[in-house]
Amino acid sequence: MKTESDTYTIRPSTPNDLGAVDALLARTYPKLLKADYPPSVLVTALPIISRARPELLACGTYYVAEEDGQILGAGGWTRDRKEPRLGHIRHVVTDDRQLRRGIGRALMQRSFHKARASGVICMECWATYTAQAFYTSVGFRTIGPMDVPLAGGISFPSLRMLRDL
Repeated sequence: MKTESDTYTIRPSTPNDLGAVDALLARTYPKLLKADYPPSVLVTALPIISRARPELLACGTYYVAEEDGQILGAGGWTRDRKEPRLGHIRHVVTDDRQLRRGIGRALMQRSFHKARASGVICMECWATYTAQAFYTSVGFRTIGPMDVPLAGGISFPSLRMLRDL
């Protein structure tokens, strides 16, 4: 099922989107996160979090927003491994040059709809400080701070957020 906006389309990602999503994350995350994180955090975390995850691109519940062959945003969800009624928002990004067009909101609405249809009743998000206002605007509530463990013993300061479906 595709969702059409005024000009962009939301579709499931494929492994063929790896290069474009990788480039989007690498270009956008450093710009958007620098206002909320010190350079000492970004220098270690950005090389890890600014890479597309091949397993997400192939999972069927990760989506891209595309316009004229260009990927403007990406994000989706996966089911919790232990609690099947819990879903997790995954690796959301919107091109910093395309903010305020509803791209992130459309990706979230697609995720909520598909998760709800598959029996998920609650979504969890590990949000960057930068994205807290966005996630609040789509119905999440902040539970509290957390450190997300990354590769090599690196952790990334984040916020745990929840939303009922």
